[in-house]
Amino acid sequence: MSQDIKILSEKTLADAWGKLSETRLEMRRRDGTWQEVSREVYDHGSAAAVLLCDPAAGNIILTRQFRYPPFRNGDPGWLIEACAGLLDSDTPEACARREAEEETGYRPDSLTHAFAAYASPGSLTEKVECFIGLYGPDSRMSDGGGLHHEGEDIEVLEMPFAEGLAMIRDGRIVDAKTIMLLQHAALSGIFASNR
Repeated sequence: MSQDIKILSEKTLADAWGKLSETRLEMRRRDGTWQEVSREVYDHGSAAAVLLCDPAAGNIILTRQFRYPPFRNGDPGWLIEACAGLLDSDTPEACARREAEEETGYRPDSLTHAFAAYASPGSLTEKVECFIGLYGPDSRMSDGGGLHHEGEDIEVLEMPFAEGLAMIRDGRIVDAKTIMLLQHAALSGIFASNR
């Protein structure tokens, strides 16, 4: 398939926290003809996310933090999410463990890779590796809350798994990775004995 794409040019439009570029390319259409198109792409790295689950208690841990883009879009800025962060130079598993502890104060007892997902593949390069992390009462290492020097002010929310699913239905959770992780947990039967 790579022979069906020809990069003609790439121009950097912005390069700060992430890089915004414009690429002109030719692509071979399914009917065999070639078409020239332009695409803007934002690259700020890939990430890992983890839904912390306590199957014995029937609970999950989510976070609430301010997100400017939804606020700018006219929605509430304080989003409820699974903990997540950019990989930087870590492996996805190491990142998931680090972010869980920084944001929630809980160190997962174990991590299981659930899936990988692109939330907006039409414009973002970010690929999110998603994990289920098991925790229990002895997993708490600190109060969490994120890193102050990174401008994080994270509220830790422990709740029944059923409440997390209800938050998808009533619109309190609109974050894609969190919706996918909650649905994955529901489909995998992690909380089957607590329904």
